[in-house]
Amino acid sequence: MFPTPSSDQSVQIEVATAGEVLRERHQQPASVLYLDSGRVLLGVREDGVMRHQLGVVEGPFWLDAATALLDQPCAVDMVADTRVQLRRMPVEEFKRSFDALPQAAQVLVRDMAIGYCQQTELAVSRLAQDAEARCAQWLLRHAHNSEDGGLRVTLHQRKRLIAAQLGIAPETLSRVLRHLREHGLIAGTGNVLSLPQPRALQMVAGF
Repeated sequence: MFPTPSSDQSVQIEVATAGEVLRERHQQPASVLYLDSGRVLLGVREDGVMRHQLGVVEGPFWLDAATALLDQPCAVDMVADTRVQLRRMPVEEFKRSFDALPQAAQVLVRDMAIGYCQQTELAVSRLAQDAEARCAQWLLRHAHNSEDGGLRVTLHQRKRLIAAQLGIAPETLSRVLRHLREHGLIAGTGNVLSLPQPRALQMVAGF
Protein backbone atom coordinates (compact mmCIF):
# COMPACT_ATOMS: atom_id res chain seq x y z
CA MET A 1 0.00 0.00 0.00
CA PHE A 2 1.32 3.43 -0.91
CA PRO A 3 1.81 5.48 2.27
CA THR A 4 0.23 8.92 2.55
CA PRO A 5 1.91 11.69 4.54
CA SER A 6 -1.20 12.09 6.70
CA SER A 7 -0.64 8.58 8.08
CA ASP A 8 2.86 9.56 9.24
CA GLN A 9 2.55 11.79 12.28
CA SER A 10 6.24 12.70 12.04
CA VAL A 11 5.58 14.67 8.84
CA GLN A 12 5.02 18.28 9.84
CA ILE A 13 1.78 20.00 8.85
CA GLU A 14 2.12 23.30 6.99
CA VAL A 15 -0.66 25.88 6.84
CA ALA A 16 -1.23 28.28 3.94
CA THR A 17 -3.81 31.04 3.76
CA ALA A 18 -6.21 31.77 0.91
CA GLY A 19 -4.44 33.38 -2.03
CA GLU A 20 -1.04 31.90 -1.24
CA VAL A 21 0.82 30.41 -4.21
CA LEU A 22 1.70 26.79 -3.51
CA ARG A 23 3.29 25.87 -6.84
CA GLU A 24 4.27 27.84 -9.93
CA ARG A 25 4.22 26.67 -13.52
CA HIS A 26 7.57 25.35 -14.79
CA GLN A 27 8.78 24.95 -11.20
CA GLN A 28 10.76 21.76 -10.51
CA PRO A 29 10.17 21.24 -6.79
CA ALA A 30 12.25 18.98 -4.57
CA SER A 31 9.18 17.73 -2.73
CA VAL A 32 5.67 16.47 -3.46
CA LEU A 33 2.76 18.31 -1.86
CA TYR A 34 -0.05 16.39 -0.18
CA LEU A 35 -3.18 18.43 0.54
CA ASP A 36 -4.62 17.33 3.87
CA SER A 37 -7.56 19.72 3.85
CA GLY A 38 -8.82 22.84 2.13
CA ARG A 39 -9.36 23.82 -1.50
CA VAL A 40 -6.75 24.66 -4.16
CA LEU A 41 -7.20 26.33 -7.55
CA LEU A 42 -5.31 24.98 -10.56
CA GLY A 43 -4.69 27.19 -13.57
CA VAL A 44 -2.49 29.83 -15.13
CA ARG A 45 -1.58 33.05 -13.36
CA GLU A 46 -0.88 36.30 -15.16
CA ASP A 47 0.47 39.40 -13.44
CA GLY A 48 0.11 37.69 -10.08
CA VAL A 49 -3.58 36.86 -10.61
CA MET A 50 -5.22 33.52 -11.48
CA ARG A 51 -6.52 34.57 -14.90
CA HIS A 52 -7.32 31.12 -16.28
CA GLN A 53 -8.73 28.54 -13.91
CA LEU A 54 -8.49 24.93 -15.06
CA GLY A 55 -9.77 23.11 -12.02
CA VAL A 56 -10.39 22.96 -8.29
CA VAL A 57 -9.30 20.19 -5.92
CA GLU A 58 -10.05 19.54 -2.27
CA GLY A 59 -8.08 17.55 0.26
CA PRO A 60 -7.11 14.86 0.78
CA PHE A 61 -5.30 15.05 -2.56
CA TRP A 62 -1.80 14.68 -4.04
CA LEU A 63 -1.23 18.03 -5.73
CA ASP A 64 1.78 17.35 -7.95
CA ALA A 65 2.45 13.63 -7.70
CA ALA A 66 2.05 12.99 -11.44
CA THR A 67 4.66 15.51 -12.57
CA ALA A 68 7.04 14.49 -9.78
CA LEU A 69 6.75 10.84 -10.77
CA LEU A 70 7.61 11.67 -14.39
CA ASP A 71 10.38 14.16 -13.50
CA GLN A 72 8.43 16.97 -15.15
CA PRO A 73 8.02 20.55 -13.94
CA CYS A 74 4.66 21.75 -12.67
CA ALA A 75 2.27 22.25 -15.58
CA VAL A 76 -0.04 24.66 -13.75
CA ASP A 77 -0.01 27.26 -11.02
CA MET A 78 -1.54 26.13 -7.72
CA VAL A 79 -3.10 28.71 -5.42
CA ALA A 80 -4.87 28.15 -2.10
CA ASP A 81 -8.55 29.06 -2.46
CA THR A 82 -9.16 28.59 1.28
CA ARG A 83 -6.99 28.00 4.30
CA VAL A 84 -5.21 24.73 3.58
CA GLN A 85 -3.16 22.19 5.49
CA LEU A 86 -0.28 20.58 3.61
CA ARG A 87 2.42 17.98 4.11
CA ARG A 88 5.59 17.61 2.05
CA MET A 89 7.31 14.42 0.99
CA PRO A 90 10.78 14.64 -0.57
CA VAL A 91 10.71 13.53 -4.20
CA GLU A 92 13.27 10.78 -3.63
CA GLU A 93 11.26 9.35 -0.73
CA PHE A 94 8.10 9.54 -2.85
CA LYS A 95 9.80 7.60 -5.65
CA ARG A 96 11.11 4.96 -3.24
CA SER A 97 7.55 4.40 -2.03
CA PHE A 98 6.42 4.14 -5.64
CA ASP A 99 9.17 1.61 -6.45
CA ALA A 100 7.96 -0.53 -3.55
CA LEU A 101 4.58 -1.02 -5.23
CA PRO A 102 3.87 -4.23 -7.18
CA GLN A 103 4.97 -4.00 -10.81
CA ALA A 104 1.41 -4.06 -12.14
CA ALA A 105 0.45 -1.19 -9.83
CA GLN A 106 3.50 0.80 -10.95
CA VAL A 107 2.50 0.43 -14.61
CA LEU A 108 -1.07 1.51 -13.85
CA VAL A 109 -0.06 4.55 -11.79
CA ARG A 110 2.57 5.64 -14.32
CA ASP A 111 0.08 5.36 -17.21
CA MET A 112 -2.42 7.44 -15.24
CA ALA A 113 0.26 10.04 -14.51
CA ILE A 114 1.18 10.24 -18.21
CA GLY A 115 -2.48 10.66 -19.16
CA TYR A 116 -2.99 13.35 -16.52
CA CYS A 117 0.06 15.31 -17.67
CA GLN A 118 -0.95 15.09 -21.32
CA GLN A 119 -4.48 16.29 -20.55
CA THR A 120 -3.11 19.15 -18.47
CA GLU A 121 -0.75 20.23 -21.24
CA LEU A 122 -3.66 20.16 -23.69
CA ALA A 123 -5.80 22.23 -21.33
CA VAL A 124 -3.06 24.83 -20.93
CA SER A 125 -2.54 24.99 -24.70
CA ARG A 126 -6.27 25.67 -25.15
CA LEU A 127 -5.78 28.93 -23.29
CA ALA A 128 -4.26 30.29 -26.47
CA GLN A 129 -7.72 30.06 -27.98
CA ASP A 130 -9.93 33.09 -27.52
CA ALA A 131 -12.18 32.92 -24.45
CA GLU A 132 -15.14 34.22 -26.46
CA ALA A 133 -14.73 31.44 -29.03
CA ARG A 134 -14.59 28.79 -26.30
CA CYS A 135 -17.71 30.20 -24.66
CA ALA A 136 -19.55 30.23 -28.00
CA GLN A 137 -18.52 26.63 -28.65
CA TRP A 138 -19.79 25.58 -25.21
CA LEU A 139 -23.15 27.29 -25.77
CA LEU A 140 -23.62 25.62 -29.15
CA ARG A 141 -22.66 22.18 -27.81
CA HIS A 142 -25.22 22.47 -25.01
CA ALA A 143 -28.01 24.02 -27.09
CA HIS A 144 -31.32 22.24 -27.66
CA ASN A 145 -34.41 23.07 -29.69
CA SER A 146 -36.98 25.25 -27.97
CA GLU A 147 -40.75 25.25 -28.46
CA ASP A 148 -40.60 28.30 -30.73
CA GLY A 149 -38.19 26.54 -33.09
CA GLY A 150 -35.11 28.37 -31.90
CA LEU A 151 -32.16 27.22 -29.81
CA ARG A 152 -31.96 27.41 -26.04
CA VAL A 153 -29.33 26.59 -23.43
CA THR A 154 -30.19 25.67 -19.85
CA LEU A 155 -27.38 26.30 -17.38
CA HIS A 156 -27.53 23.29 -15.07
CA GLN A 157 -24.23 24.19 -13.39
CA ARG A 158 -22.99 27.24 -11.55
CA LYS A 159 -21.11 29.70 -13.71
CA ARG A 160 -18.02 29.07 -11.60
CA LEU A 161 -17.99 25.41 -12.70
CA ILE A 162 -18.70 26.29 -16.32
CA ALA A 163 -15.81 28.76 -16.26
CA ALA A 164 -13.54 26.03 -14.88
CA GLN A 165 -14.52 23.74 -17.77
CA LEU A 166 -13.65 26.49 -20.23
CA GLY A 167 -10.35 27.23 -18.53
CA ILE A 168 -11.22 30.84 -17.76
CA ALA A 169 -11.91 32.85 -14.64
CA PRO A 170 -15.57 33.31 -13.58
CA GLU A 171 -15.17 37.05 -14.13
CA THR A 172 -14.03 36.39 -17.71
CA LEU A 173 -17.08 34.21 -18.36
CA SER A 174 -19.40 36.93 -17.07
CA ARG A 175 -17.66 39.50 -19.27
CA VAL A 176 -17.93 37.28 -22.37
CA LEU A 177 -21.62 36.53 -21.77
CA ARG A 178 -22.30 40.24 -21.33
CA HIS A 179 -20.48 40.98 -24.59
CA LEU A 180 -22.45 38.29 -26.47
CA ARG A 181 -25.69 39.65 -25.01
CA GLU A 182 -24.85 43.21 -26.08
CA HIS A 183 -24.34 41.96 -29.64
CA GLY A 184 -27.63 40.07 -29.67
CA LEU A 185 -26.06 36.61 -29.81
CA ILE A 186 -27.68 35.44 -26.58
CA ALA A 187 -30.80 36.55 -24.74
CA GLY A 188 -32.83 35.59 -21.71
CA THR A 189 -32.35 35.76 -17.98
CA GLY A 190 -31.65 33.35 -15.16
CA ASN A 191 -30.52 29.85 -16.07
CA VAL A 192 -32.15 29.75 -19.51
CA LEU A 193 -30.47 31.47 -22.45
CA SER A 194 -31.79 31.66 -26.00
CA LEU A 195 -29.55 31.82 -29.05
CA PRO A 196 -31.35 34.14 -31.49
CA GLN A 197 -28.50 34.17 -34.02
CA PRO A 198 -26.96 30.68 -34.05
CA ARG A 199 -25.18 31.24 -37.36
CA ALA A 200 -23.45 34.35 -36.04
CA LEU A 201 -22.56 32.47 -32.86
CA GLN A 202 -21.04 29.70 -34.98
CA MET A 203 -18.80 32.27 -36.65
CA VAL A 204 -17.62 33.45 -33.22
CA ALA A 205 -16.95 29.82 -32.29
CA GLY A 206 -14.94 29.30 -35.45
CA PHE A 207 -17.21 26.57 -36.81
